[in-house]
Amino acid sequence: MTDLRSLPSVDHIIQTDSGLAWVAKYGRPLTLEAIRQALEMARTEFRQGKQLPDHTRLLQNIDQVLSLWVTPTLLPVINATGVILHTNLGRAPLSAASIQACMDVAGGYSNLEFDLEAGKRGSRLLHAETLLKHLTGVEAALVVNNNAAAVLLALSALARRRGVVIARSQLVEIGGGFRVPEVMKQSGARLIEIGATNRVHLSDYEAALAEKPALILHAHRSNFKMIGFTSEPELGEIAELCNEANIPLVDDLGSGSLLDTARYGLAHEPTVQESLAAGADLVCFSGDKLLGGPQAGIIIGRAELVNRLKKHPLARAIRADKLCLAALNETLMHYLKDEAEREIPIWRMISASPEALKARAETWASHLGRGDVTPAESTVGGGSLPGETFPTFVLRLRLPSPNRFMERLRQANPPIVARLDEDTIVFDPRTVLPEQEPFLLKTLTTLITHHTRRASA
Repeated sequence: MTDLRSLPSVDHIIQTDSGLAWVAKYGRPLTLEAIRQALEMARTEFRQGKQLPDHTRLLQNIDQVLSLWVTPTLLPVINATGVILHTNLGRAPLSAASIQACMDVAGGYSNLEFDLEAGKRGSRLLHAETLLKHLTGVEAALVVNNNAAAVLLALSALARRRGVVIARSQLVEIGGGFRVPEVMKQSGARLIEIGATNRVHLSDYEAALAEKPALILHAHRSNFKMIGFTSEPELGEIAELCNEANIPLVDDLGSGSLLDTARYGLAHEPTVQESLAAGADLVCFSGDKLLGGPQAGIIIGRAELVNRLKKHPLARAIRADKLCLAALNETLMHYLKDEAEREIPIWRMISASPEALKARAETWASHLGRGDVTPAESTVGGGSLPGETFPTFVLRLRLPSPNRFMERLRQANPPIVARLDEDTIVFDPRTVLPEQEPFLLKTLTTLITHHTRRASA
C-alpha cells in the first residue's frame, strides 16, 4: 500500500473471514475498536514517513491487538524461588478446602447477610467471628480487607483527633510504600513518638501518658531486625501500664501466626495467642501471611472496642467480601481441627524436612538428565521472620545466557519464577506445589532443549 486511500474501510475488514472470526471470538464492539485502532496507527505511521502495512500485515496487527486486550494480566505462577510468603507472587496459597469453599459460594447465592433461622437480614460479620472467638478465646472479632485497613480502622474509631503513643523503633515502612506513621496520620490520630530509634524504655511510655493519649500502639517491625545496642519493654509491661491508665493497647502483630515457628527450626515469631496473653486489648494481623489464608485484616479482642469498630462508617468501606470470608473460615477450621500443618500449604512448606526436599530435587535432576542438587536456604518472606533462613536442597542448572532462560521461564503458561545465583539458575522444591511438578519438569525439558540449540547455533 502506497496511499492512505488504499487502506480498507472498517466495514470491509469486518466482513472478511478474519473479521467474522474475530466477531465470533471477541464480540463485535471489541473487534470494531481494534480495527479502528489498527487503521489509525497505520495512518499515523504513514504520516511519519513509514510504509503502510499490506493487507496481511494489517490483519496480523488487528489480531495481535485483540489477543493482547483479552489476555489476563493476573496469572497463576509456579514459585520456585524458595520464598514461601512471596509478596510479589501473592503470598499464601490457599488450602484445597479454602479453594472449594470459594467455588461453592461464588457459583451461586449464599447466606452472606441472611439469617437462615430467622428468615431475615443477617450480618456478614458473624461468619468468621464465631470461629475466631472459639480459636483464640477472645470476646469479639472483625474481618476487613487487609491488615493496613485493620490498623486504619482501629485508629480512626478509637483515636481520631487524639494522641496515639508509638515507639520510634516501630515507625516502619514495609513493602509498597506502606508507612505506619502515614497510616496513623490518615486516621486523624496525632502521633506521640517516644524513645530513640534503637532504645525505648517503659519510662518513655509512662511519660507520654501526661498527654492523655487515646491508646498505645505496638507495631511489629515486619521486614527488618534491630541488633546491637537495643532495648524495649515487653508487651506485657506495656499492657500493665495501659491497664493502670485505663487506655487500650492495640498490637499490630502483622504476621498472624497461630503456630510456634520455633518448632520448625526458625526463630520464634510472636503468636496471636501470646499477644492476647500479654494483655493486648486489640490484636490486628494479616490473613495471608503465617495464618495461610486469603488476604484479610483480622481484628480480635475486647468486645467493647471491637463493637466500636464495627459501627464506624469506615468499616463498610473496607469490609471483607464473601470469597474472603469463605476461604478464611476454612483456613481457621484447619487450626480448630489441628490439621494446619497437613492442609495449609505454607505450613506444609515450612515443615518439609531437608531430606524430603533433597529427594524431590534429585528426582527433578534425574528426570532432566542434568543439574546439580546442593544444600541451600529457603526464607519465609512476607514480612515475617526477617533475616531468617532454613535449610533446603535445590536444583541448580548451569546454562548459557541464564537471564534469557529465566525470561523464557516467565513466558511459560503458567509462568515459572526461579532465582539466579552467580549465573546459576536455582529451583527450590520447597515452594513448588506437588501438583505443579509435572508441568515444571515438562516445561524445563522443552525449554532446555530449545535454549541449548539456540545457544550453540
